[in-house]
Amino acid sequence: MLRLYPPKGRAVLKIDFNRKYNTIAAYCVFTFAICLALVLVCICFPTISGYIKAFFKVIAPVTWGVVIAYICNPIMKFFERILTKLLCKKKPHPKLCRYISVFVSMFLLIAVIVLLLSLVIIQVRDSLMEILYNIPAYISQLESLATKLLGDYPEIVNALEAQLETIQPKLIEFANNIIPRLGDLSIKLKDGAIDFVLALKDFIIGFIVAIYLLISKETFIAQARKVLYALFPKNVGKNILRVSARANATLSGFLSGKLLDSFIIGTACLIVMQIFSWDFAVLISVIIGVTNIIPFFGPFFGAVPSALLLLMAAPKQVIPFVIFIIVLQQVDGNIIGPKILGDSTGLSPFWVMFAIFVGGGLFGFAGMLLGVPVFAVVYALFSEFVAYLLKKKRLSHRTSDYNSFDINDPPAAPMPNVPKDKEPQTETVGKNGTKTGG
Repeated sequence: MLRLYPPKGRAVLKIDFNRKYNTIAAYCVFTFAICLALVLVCICFPTISGYIKAFFKVIAPVTWGVVIAYICNPIMKFFERILTKLLCKKKPHPKLCRYISVFVSMFLLIAVIVLLLSLVIIQVRDSLMEILYNIPAYISQLESLATKLLGDYPEIVNALEAQLETIQPKLIEFANNIIPRLGDLSIKLKDGAIDFVLALKDFIIGFIVAIYLLISKETFIAQARKVLYALFPKNVGKNILRVSARANATLSGFLSGKLLDSFIIGTACLIVMQIFSWDFAVLISVIIGVTNIIPFFGPFFGAVPSALLLLMAAPKQVIPFVIFIIVLQQVDGNIIGPKILGDSTGLSPFWVMFAIFVGGGLFGFAGMLLGVPVFAVVYALFSEFVAYLLKKKRLSHRTSDYNSFDINDPPAAPMPNVPKDKEPQTETVGKNGTKTGG
């Protein structure tokens, strides 16, 4: 609306804005901006995804540093407590204790990685040499087995021979087609080697980043809290910190418990295989221990390639090995795992499988490992949110109350138990006019 105000004889044009229409206009502009941004994201998705991948490649050393620091943090705190008791009896030396603890934790992590890699590389080399050396024996075993099984069925033998005659020209055609592609394969192998070297470089730099993160851990945490409270309202910042604390407790407890559990399983597998003199004891024990980190499906991932390896080298050991793995995993799932981990995730088997499928499909091995604790945190927070909404509606938040109920009358929230001494007192008037509590 336009209005004329004549102050001191002059006519002034002033616009009187309507707050209601201003709000509607602001919402329209905001909605249009969001729609435009979504359209641009859809149109330029390949370019945007390329920038995102490039960004993650640039910060890969920092990402490795955060992961390494997170793994070494419990070890560092353990040695820091010990050194504080030993070195700080008379005068505190917090920086000295921190530096020594960081060095010891890093040294232990590097030693474990080198030990595992050396065991795996040596065992793989020896296993491959043994397999290549015994290929003629394996082929003769397969031939004798096939002759023994098919000796009573000459029709099957004749059919297989006829198929072998038709396979030979197909093999020649396959070789002629694949030879021109060897150049592309060599290029891919070269690119893969370059990517491996770059990933190794990022991993090594990650150790340096982790050292700085661990040394100044309290400073970085304080800065994050300061920024959090600066950007968000107080209640929102408090809730974000609460969620972060829960995620940290769930993730650290799950990872530490799983690592200890996998170490016990791998050691038990090695001891039993050495007692029975089974082949590839060290290699198979490492495979069983590493894959056991993956919840639920880890034992199967480790047992299948191990059984195939034994089938090639010593077929008679396969059935006893499979029986032993089944018994070992039952002991782990019913005794060792619950004792170490307890109910750290609070998820049912269905949600565990769901988290593994989704995490593995999106992020591979890391997603299969971290999908369960991350989903456990999301599940717990969503359960809290649902319970909060139900309490606002004065409805029950207990799942058991919804097993059977009238849809027109949902279960109400349970009444709180009020102690007798806090129950409201009723007053009655006696015949003489005096009031008495009841």
